[in-house]
Amino acid sequence: MSDLSISSNPDEYIVPDVLQPGLKLVFCGTAPSKTSAAAGAYYANPQNKFWRVLHQVGLTPRKMDPQEFRSLPELGIGLTDVCKRHSGIDSVLPEEGFTPDELREKIRTHQPKMIAFTSKRAAQEGLQKKKLTFGLQPEKFEGAEVFVLPSTSPLADSHFNLEHWQKLAEHVQVLK
Repeated sequence: MSDLSISSNPDEYIVPDVLQPGLKLVFCGTAPSKTSAAAGAYYANPQNKFWRVLHQVGLTPRKMDPQEFRSLPELGIGLTDVCKRHSGIDSVLPEEGFTPDELREKIRTHQPKMIAFTSKRAAQEGLQKKKLTFGLQPEKFEGAEVFVLPSTSPLADSHFNLEHWQKLAEHVQVLK
């Protein structure tokens, strides 16, 4: 294992984690896009549907701006990525940039009720599993329920399906 995969220095993160105990839901992406890295905010590409979809399915009371990401814990929501020190599209991310053990430790420490991966690639890297389907997963991850979502990235438009995001929102409503 490389030093990169075991280092947990948040000063190295391109976009800071939004994590704290007591969250209902933590979204975990693959890595910040170049646009998000430049803005210092999650899902900052205007073509990314993340913020619009959160509101559309009822997880936020209004469409939030990417720069408002630090206020999500007020709604019981957190944010992180499985590749915190690199940015760009999936195909340019270095294999050693993925830190599933670090993600595991964050979830174990903060104990959210659910982790929702915002793409299959994020889920594959975070869970270290190759075969996954969208939706609620049968196994928990460090005590958190797991949901895999289709990406809201403009590069994944042809695979996007709002239904999975609606099912996530419905499930979050009944989490105890």
